[in-house]
Amino acid sequence: MIPVSPALRQYLIITGNYWAFTLTDGALRMLVVLYFNDLGYSALSIAMLFLFYEFFGVVTNLIGGWLGARIGLNRTMNLGLGIQIIALAMLLVPAAWLTVPWVMAAQAMSGIAKDLNKMSAKSAVKTLVSGNDTQGRLYRYVALLTGSKNTLKGVGFFLGGALLTLLGFEGAVLVMALGLLVVWQLSLTLLRQDLGKAKNKPKFRDIFSKSRAVNILSAARLCLFASRDVWFVVAVPVYLSVHLGWDNWLVGSFLASWVIAYGIVQALAPVLTGTKKGAVQTPGRKAAVFWVALLMALPAIMASMLQAGADPHWWLLGGLWLFGAVFAVNSSLHSFLIVHYASEDGVSLDVGFYYMANAAGRLLGTVLSGFLYQQYGLNACLWFSSGLLLLTFAISFALPKQ
Repeated sequence: MIPVSPALRQYLIITGNYWAFTLTDGALRMLVVLYFNDLGYSALSIAMLFLFYEFFGVVTNLIGGWLGARIGLNRTMNLGLGIQIIALAMLLVPAAWLTVPWVMAAQAMSGIAKDLNKMSAKSAVKTLVSGNDTQGRLYRYVALLTGSKNTLKGVGFFLGGALLTLLGFEGAVLVMALGLLVVWQLSLTLLRQDLGKAKNKPKFRDIFSKSRAVNILSAARLCLFASRDVWFVVAVPVYLSVHLGWDNWLVGSFLASWVIAYGIVQALAPVLTGTKKGAVQTPGRKAAVFWVALLMALPAIMASMLQAGADPHWWLLGGLWLFGAVFAVNSSLHSFLIVHYASEDGVSLDVGFYYMANAAGRLLGTVLSGFLYQQYGLNACLWFSSGLLLLTFAISFALPKQ
C-alpha cells in the first residue's frame, strides 16, 4: 500500500465530507425549486427563497474563517455538517408549515452549513501543499477539488429530481438527512487532527484581510460571480420556460448538465491554461487578465445578436455553454490564487474573507437578476454581466505580477 501521511488522510476525509454535503446541497436546491413550482410560485418568488442562503454565506465566510483559525478546520467541517442536518430536519414538517419565511429560514441554515464546509475544504489544501516548488501541484489539487464539487452539485440536481419523483418531498428530505447523519458520525470519529489551526489565536478584528493581494483578488471575485448570477440565476431559467416553452424538467436537466460540464472544465483548468516543460504552469496576473478579457466579450456578443433577432436556441444556449467553459477557467484561476496568496498560519482567515466576497457577488447577482429581468428583460442582464466583467478586468491589473 502507498503510505498516506496523517495530514493527507485528514484532507481526504474532509474532501469526502465536502462531496457528500455537496450532493445534498444540490439535491435540496432542486427539490425546493420543483416543489414550490408545483405549488404555483413564480420563478422570481422561488429565487427569493434562496436570498437568505446567499446572504448568510457572506456572514459565514467572514466569521467562519476566523473560527477555523481558532478551533481547527476539522471542527468547522463537522459544525457545517451538523447544521445542514438541522436545515433538512426543518423541512420535515407538515406541508401547511412550509411557508415562505420557514423555508427561507431553512435555506439560511443550509447557506451557513455550505460555506462552513467550503471554507474548511478550500483552506485545508494549503496545509497539504506548500512551498514555491510545489505550486503546480497546489494548482492541480485546488482545481480538482473545485471542479469535482461543482460536478457533484450538478449530479445533486438530478438526484433531487429523482428523489422527488420516487419518494415525494418529505421522503426525499428524510433520506438525505439520514444519509448525511451517517457521514456526520463518521466525520466526528475520523476527523481528529487540528488542520489549519493558527499558532497564535487570531482576534475577531483579524477577520478582515491585511493582504493587498487578497483584497484585490476578493474584489475581482465579487464582480466575477455577480457577472454570472446576474443572468444565470433567474433570467435564464425564466426565459427558457416562458419564451422557449421548456417544461420544468427540461430546464432543470439543462442547468444540471451545465453545472456538471462547468465542474469538469474547472478540474481541467491546469491543462487548459498551459504547461511548461512538462509541468503545470502556475498562473498569475497575466493569466487572470487574459481569461477574464475573453469572458467579458461573450455576454456582450450574445446580447447584440439577440437584439438583432438571432435565433436564441443558437446564441443563448450556445453562448451559455461557451460562457460556462471560460468562466470555469476563471473560477479555477481565482481559487488557486487565493490559496497561493493566503498566509500559511491561519490560512482560513484569508480564504474566509475571499469567499465572503464570492458570496457577496452571488447575492448581488441574484438580486440584480430578478430585478433587471423583470424590468428590462434578458438583454439588460447580459449587458450588465459584461459591465461587471469589465470591472473584474480592470481590478485584475492590480494583482501581483507573479
